[in-house]
Amino acid sequence: MENNRRSFLKKLGVAGATAAIIPSVFASETKPLHFLKRNENKSKNDPLGIALIGAGGMGVADAKTALKHENINMLAVCDLYDGRLEEAKARWGSDIYLTKDYKDILKRDDIDAVIIGTPDHWHKQISIDALKAGKHVYCEKPMIHSVEEGQNIIDTWKKSGKVYMVGSQGLSSLGNEKAKQLLEAGAIGEINYAEGFWARNSPLGAWQYPIPEDASPETIDWKKFIQPAEKRPFDEKRFFRWRNYTDYGTGMSGDLFVHLFSSLHFITSSKGPNKIASTGGLRYWEDGREVPDVLLGMFDYPDTESHPAFNLSLRCNFVDGTSGSTYLKIVGSKGSMDVTWDDVLLKQNSAGENDDPFLAEKASEENKSRRDRKKILPPSDTFFEAEKGYKGAHYDHFANFFHAIRTGGTVVEDPVFGFRAAAPALLCNESYRKNEFIEWDPKAMKIV
Repeated sequence: MENNRRSFLKKLGVAGATAAIIPSVFASETKPLHFLKRNENKSKNDPLGIALIGAGGMGVADAKTALKHENINMLAVCDLYDGRLEEAKARWGSDIYLTKDYKDILKRDDIDAVIIGTPDHWHKQISIDALKAGKHVYCEKPMIHSVEEGQNIIDTWKKSGKVYMVGSQGLSSLGNEKAKQLLEAGAIGEINYAEGFWARNSPLGAWQYPIPEDASPETIDWKKFIQPAEKRPFDEKRFFRWRNYTDYGTGMSGDLFVHLFSSLHFITSSKGPNKIASTGGLRYWEDGREVPDVLLGMFDYPDTESHPAFNLSLRCNFVDGTSGSTYLKIVGSKGSMDVTWDDVLLKQNSAGENDDPFLAEKASEENKSRRDRKKILPPSDTFFEAEKGYKGAHYDHFANFFHAIRTGGTVVEDPVFGFRAAAPALLCNESYRKNEFIEWDPKAMKIV
């Protein structure tokens, strides 16, 4: 206990740390507040040429964030819809190279890295082709459209010698980093349960994206869009609202559970669950979609060197009347943490018995002599918040990516990590469809 206490005080590294781990020392009616800082690492500042493949909402958001970094030049954009190519020219200049064939981009020597912001069913092939062409890759989550694709990307990446980052940006957040530090230091004891929730209540949040008036086979390369999927006649809804269809998207779990898996695995140093089950249904958005709008997942995590066995519960609701409730809670034997990308609320149980037998006996003596005397109550909550000016997890994720490219370093979410986060999310869909438990080997990354 004493070693854990010293380790925690040393690692916490903030004023008031003693109050957080030894609450009997201090008392306060307010939550202690600590600001989380980001010390930026300056790497070699060589210019990097990048290209965007898939210029939809997330792809453009990724590109805009990437360009906030120094010496990053946007040189080319690929998309299958004319309107997005025209927007790219207006956004990044008339000199930018535009194409509907991503392989044209991979042939260019001036492009060092590509951002893959396409629908999920194109992630695997573009990733493999880009790595083989000698490009570094930033691929939006989930890294894969099916579990069978994971090892192919991993094998190609290992042979390529290139940097491959999966885009679950929460892993690079101050909030995730502080939660990992607190858990390793013993602040909440040993983990036994975790839960995550993602709620939305709007047409856009439920993937009812706008469809341009000029959407047609003349403005969209539909044949290329469905190339890796089942052949179907042109359907503008399937193109612009692809997340609703299993041919192209991975449903609520692949889009949102994967963020929660990524954060949890980073914080706990876990390789993933070994038993998966899910249930849910279509409760409101009956618009022809093939995926539920309410989904619940349950997961068993085995005992490992990194953590004891624990259970995880995940929920996603696109018909949530409260809306906006998104969190990850990690519960231990001595407390819990509510974790977001920008803050951590540490809750500790100050009502339990003291682990130190000497202090426990002294407390007993005091109670016998002064039964009517009130106690000094310690603060039970400690709040860690990103300080003003924090550029956010998305910015930091790209900082990690570019730093690794320039220095030959590693990234926080390589294909192995990305696969271990994506697989249980995709197996949620499998469990939902088959109405059965699925066993997964998180170490070997295989279905049992």
